[in-house]
Amino acid sequence: MRRAWRSRKALKGVTQWLIDWGVPLVAGATALYVYAASATSPSSVYRSFTLIDAPAKLPLWLSSVVGWLLVPAVIGGVAGQVISQRISNVKATPTARLFRKRRWGQRLRPPGVIPDLRRYFHGTYAQQNFVDAWVRVAHRNDWSRAQDHWEVFVRDMLSTPQYAHLDRHECLKQAKDTAHLGLVITAQAGICIVCERRR
Repeated sequence: MRRAWRSRKALKGVTQWLIDWGVPLVAGATALYVYAASATSPSSVYRSFTLIDAPAKLPLWLSSVVGWLLVPAVIGGVAGQVISQRISNVKATPTARLFRKRRWGQRLRPPGVIPDLRRYFHGTYAQQNFVDAWVRVAHRNDWSRAQDHWEVFVRDMLSTPQYAHLDRHECLKQAKDTAHLGLVITAQAGICIVCERRR
């Protein structure tokens, strides 16, 4: 679950915004709705939330304020993000992406997750070499800390501008491959970049 949550950085634009902010906002609005509905009735909460009726009690006032402030702000924010993304994408299309056709399967497929290092233990020679350096040398055989730092490093790489032009699948693959190349050198010297930054 943690690897999937950290892999969300391979998403971009509205999709990432909906996961980062939309889910907590919907959860908060749902909790407020349940609270107000338990104090009054669900129909009166709906009518005050949509500003059809004037609120009479405190829970209805809270739902009315949320309906008045939060809903237009979220809709405006999503619309603004979509419009600004479209405008910036018109001029900033890299030559590698020109004339490519993306099918619906590519657009809708989730990006995947940051790989578990335990799978690398019996993987290719390069994967075994990376795990040996990263886990045994840099983290003194602390598998949980090595996995955590691996996920943090890849997650932070996914957020950099170098990967902004890639789609969600290429983004995760490129970040993972670049992390292997960069981390194996420092790990063989017994250095973990994440450990050094967190001191």
